[in-house]
Amino acid sequence: MAIDQAPLTTRDARPQPAITRQFVRFAFHRVDPAWRLRTDAERAVDREELVDLLVETGSLPGVVLRTYSLVGTRGDADFMLWLISDDLDHHHRFSARLNRTRIAGHLTAPYHYFAMTKRSMYVDRHEHEGQEGRSNRMVIVPGTRRYLFVYPFVKTRAWYRLPKEERQRQMTEHIAMGHRFPSVKINTTYSFGLDDQEFVVAFESDSVSDFLDLVHEMRESEASTHTVRDVPSFTCIAMPPAEMVAALG
Repeated sequence: MAIDQAPLTTRDARPQPAITRQFVRFAFHRVDPAWRLRTDAERAVDREELVDLLVETGSLPGVVLRTYSLVGTRGDADFMLWLISDDLDHHHRFSARLNRTRIAGHLTAPYHYFAMTKRSMYVDRHEHEGQEGRSNRMVIVPGTRRYLFVYPFVKTRAWYRLPKEERQRQMTEHIAMGHRFPSVKINTTYSFGLDDQEFVVAFESDSVSDFLDLVHEMRESEASTHTVRDVPSFTCIAMPPAEMVAALG
């Protein structure tokens, strides 16, 4: 089921391919420490069942599922599932199946962010040269970088009352700062009315230090003064499902 599809037309009214917006979820899970008291055999069965579900879901047409460990980078979450699809039912069915696994009784979801893709009003296409997954920003194509840095964020209401030209001026400065860090790829998703935050941003990079320096520098931008909240922030380590689940214990 494709959502929010609308054919574009040129001046001569010839139809263009439909652009499909995507539903995006960042689901952070924590394992109850009591799960590690189960027998080796019980935990092995639990892990295998979860891995099978993740692999099967990630192989579905139109679905992107990336798995990340937070073991060692966060104290209140153990792993994160980044699920992308243009069909909202994919998200529902996956969560329902996860709820029926054996390990589900030992999982909590301390953080969960739901969003959609949307064409940016400030920039059409500003990915760095040579960056994988260049697109019109309506379709997220995750790369192969080692780390993913995720955080929700909310801007002041006063920001939206500024003239569009003024917001564009400030965002142009903000974006230019990001261009100085070509090793960091940004994925911006939007949650207006869908979840508690307004945006969820996910940065892909092979360098933790480059991302830290990028965020530090962007604190000096004028646009950043209109930020109400941009926490919590998560450092996620990309891993295949089996390796991610093995890190749980």
